Amino acid sequence: MPDLPSKTAPVTAGPRPAASPPPSTAKTEAPRVAVASLVGTTIEYYDFAVYGTASALVLGPAFFPSGNPTVSSLAAFLTFAAAFLSRPLGVVLFGTIGDRLGRRKALVASLLLMGVATVGVGLLPTYETAGLLAPVLLVTLRLLQGVSMGGEWGGAVLLAAEHAPPGRRALYASIPQAGPSLGFLLSTAVILPTLNIVGRDGFVDWAWRIPFLLSTVLVVIGLWVRTTVSESPVFNATADRTTQPPAKASEVTSESASRFPLVTLLKRYPGRVLLGTGAAIGGSAVYYLTIVYSISYGPKELGIPQNTMLTAASIGAAAGIAITLPVARLSDRIGRRPVMLTGAVGCVVWAVPMYASLSSRDGLVITGAYTVGLMFLALMFSPVAAFLPELFPARLRYTGASAAFILANTLGGGFAPLVATWLNSHWESPLVLGFYTGTLCLLSLLCLLALPETRDEEFDI
Repeated sequence: MPDLPSKTAPVTAGPRPAASPPPSTAKTEAPRVAVASLVGTTIEYYDFAVYGTASALVLGPAFFPSGNPTVSSLAAFLTFAAAFLSRPLGVVLFGTIGDRLGRRKALVASLLLMGVATVGVGLLPTYETAGLLAPVLLVTLRLLQGVSMGGEWGGAVLLAAEHAPPGRRALYASIPQAGPSLGFLLSTAVILPTLNIVGRDGFVDWAWRIPFLLSTVLVVIGLWVRTTVSESPVFNATADRTTQPPAKASEVTSESASRFPLVTLLKRYPGRVLLGTGAAIGGSAVYYLTIVYSISYGPKELGIPQNTMLTAASIGAAAGIAITLPVARLSDRIGRRPVMLTGAVGCVVWAVPMYASLSSRDGLVITGAYTVGLMFLALMFSPVAAFLPELFPARLRYTGASAAFILANTLGGGFAPLVATWLNSHWESPLVLGFYTGTLCLLSLLCLLALPETRDEEFDI
């Protein structure tokens, strides 16, 4: 593996101005920025969670009719995975915007794109009405959702972290980290009552569109919130620095390279991108197998009531949210790696018992197992919002953090439902889910051991 160069190597020339806002400004602006990031991230993950749940419940037969239920499910989950394949394009697009033009501009654009794509899914004709055009349009909109998600996470955590007062970077960066679980809970809060009111047949027939169309209201709110917050002071400082003329030819070359953040990132920090990806891959698998795949697998393969699975996943997600901020604050005090390593060990050990609980078909047992598992996940997931950005300098931070996290999401999360469906078609036991997830969490554990502690890294360079 390539050597890991010093993060503090300068990307551009010139004296380094103070990047942090005055303490009085930080105290008032940082919480507002963090909440704005959380609102946007929640909406984006609501849109993504709505599709994940709908793909488990209805989108297979509606858009990919087949006499074989497994084939329909595979097709629906393949479109779920397709959005992850387009996420790297989002990293390139929004990473370039975020590192060159500003974090806020990238975040507004990504939220708008997600809203258009999600509402579009709610308006699509089904296969019965439009034939092959229906799945083609569905996959196209999913690809657009994926592009949007490629730029969302990095910008949201960066805007919060770069506004944070000293010593509280992980705390503020972790606030938008609650967005994925909140988005899932919000989607469940819409889907469950709809299912109860119209029944499963009514939901399959037409009411599945309601959660997608409601995204219109949420996106309008999110855009308003995001356009009212200030740009990152760290970005402003680096932007000011690049307006100064370079002192020598080598600095001209460095400045030219910084116009293409991804190229510069892969040239200077390939080791950190790969290890950062590995560090986050296990948590992605735990999240998507629990929140997306098991909601389909439990009812279809084990006869567990749909409401039981949604309730178990929701309670576990809520428990994870409850400890997100305390865990982040702990990582500000003792370091990122000790907390994340504890979570990785917990996920390795608990993966098999967590999914084995499905064999009991008991709602209380499943809920308890999921709650413990998602709390271990929070130990990994909460500090990573500060940990990954701290691996890269300011001029490459949006692209670097996004690339590592999105690659982990794609490899560990996007393909997880697809791999799990294939595994269970050969071995009809939920234990295979535990072994698969545990293996990826072990990989995360090893990558964390290879990476340095980043809590005390300077953040304005």
